[in-house]
Amino acid sequence: AAGGGWRCGRGADGAALRWCISGALCASFLGLGMSIAVLGPTFPSLAANVGKNVSDIYYIFVGRSLGSLGGSVLGGVLFDCMNAHLLLALSMLGTTGGLYGIPWCNESLLLTILMSVIGGAMGILDTGGNVLALYTWGSEAGPHLQALHFSFAAGAFLAPIVAQMDLRGSESEELERAEKTNQSVLKSVPTASAASTTPAPNGHPNEGFLWSYIIIGTYILFVSIFFFALYSKSSSATDKSKPSEQKNRLAKYHWPLVGLLFVFFLFYVGAEVTYGSYVFTYAMVFAEMTEREAAALNSVFWGVFAVCRGAAIFGAAFLSPATMITMSLLCSAASSTTLAFLAHYRALLWVGSAVYGASMATIFPSGIAWIEQYTVVEGKTASMFVVGAALGEMCIPVAVGYLQGRFHHVPIVMYTAFVTSIVTVLLFPVMYKLANAPQEQDVQEVSDSETRKTLLSNSRLTEDEEEEEEHVREWNDADFEIIEMNDKLKSSLMDTSSRIPGDSPAEVSLQPHLDDALGDPPVVADGSPGRQNGSVDWEKSA
Repeated sequence: AAGGGWRCGRGADGAALRWCISGALCASFLGLGMSIAVLGPTFPSLAANVGKNVSDIYYIFVGRSLGSLGGSVLGGVLFDCMNAHLLLALSMLGTTGGLYGIPWCNESLLLTILMSVIGGAMGILDTGGNVLALYTWGSEAGPHLQALHFSFAAGAFLAPIVAQMDLRGSESEELERAEKTNQSVLKSVPTASAASTTPAPNGHPNEGFLWSYIIIGTYILFVSIFFFALYSKSSSATDKSKPSEQKNRLAKYHWPLVGLLFVFFLFYVGAEVTYGSYVFTYAMVFAEMTEREAAALNSVFWGVFAVCRGAAIFGAAFLSPATMITMSLLCSAASSTTLAFLAHYRALLWVGSAVYGASMATIFPSGIAWIEQYTVVEGKTASMFVVGAALGEMCIPVAVGYLQGRFHHVPIVMYTAFVTSIVTVLLFPVMYKLANAPQEQDVQEVSDSETRKTLLSNSRLTEDEEEEEEHVREWNDADFEIIEMNDKLKSSLMDTSSRIPGDSPAEVSLQPHLDDALGDPPVVADGSPGRQNGSVDWEKSA
């Protein structure tokens, strides 16, 4: 059964199943955030494990990004061809396998391949998770999409904590072992700082980050098992009658709308990642902050970002996606303008960073929930959005880094935030106009309705005309009957009068009756025929 052609039932069992799906998706996005964020704090250990310097293995990020792009496209195609729960379960199994294999990997090429596999699996999960939430909840998907992306932010927050706990535990174990060794052997044992540049022996992974990947991989494995259980539960509840109904919901400008939202997400996600990556450097170079202050500024941005994503879960239950996008874009434009031109004031830099982080929190999930109101969001469509976000995450930070290296005294990151906010503010009204364009089917329905009204009014007019003609015909028939009766009466009276010679009293007495029969009815007004006949009779009688 295709993943894009069904929704859960409306009964009590269907409601429970929908909530189970939402819980599983939130758990999977929590693991997705941890899988992405764990690479940062364990990066030195990965370099040491493959015998490379940190600067020599930058290509693993490229491999993961390319894998994410390929996984998003592949997931969009597969999501329309197979069961969604099964696809997500398999993708999470792939993520688990990659995470389990990384600590045992001693070759840079193999490490890049594993990173690509993890990136591809995460791209499938990112695409399929958003679409599955839409198919599960329909028009009520707004809060659940916000919950998904809040879970992702929470996972990105937890991953460094897990990694640091693991690294500290391994460090203490190394110190305990070092204290038990002979002083002559102690000099040959690598210290914790040297471990970051010395490769681990083959077959013996660096334990400083081993358990981080195993813990996260095991967590994702349990979530994948839950998705397998959902697959067995939901396979019998598939409704194949939905695709034909969904095809009728395609917007008139479906693909132009999808293309514009692709560009919208490219600029939005690119701006978000760029500011989060470079605000620390900006604070130290341009604002002349200390390292601790710069780190605090960076934490304010991401902290407000995560908190607002959590608050958006409840806000989406009361506000429409269009309203949330509009509010976010206005806050983004105001804060980015402040950061671009007034960031030399310390207070405005802190406030602007916090507001900018808040404005970035809800746009992506709100954008997906918004477009679902106007057109069908299938796997291929959702993959376009994820690919646009991934391209923005890859291209815009690289471009900003290159320009910042060329123009050292220009705050490129702040100007980038300003330009991208203006682009998104201009794009959304265009998308809104296209989304609300009337479809040909709607125009045809309006035309048919007007035609029916016109025909109905014409039929009523025709009936009135027929009634009027019938009424006139009846009156004409009555007039003809009266005329025939008058002719017969007049001829009979004339015959009678011809038999009596002279002006006998009989002729005089019959004349008024003849006049009454032939003329108009008597009228009381002066000069009327009735009054004149009365005068003639009075004169004759006199």
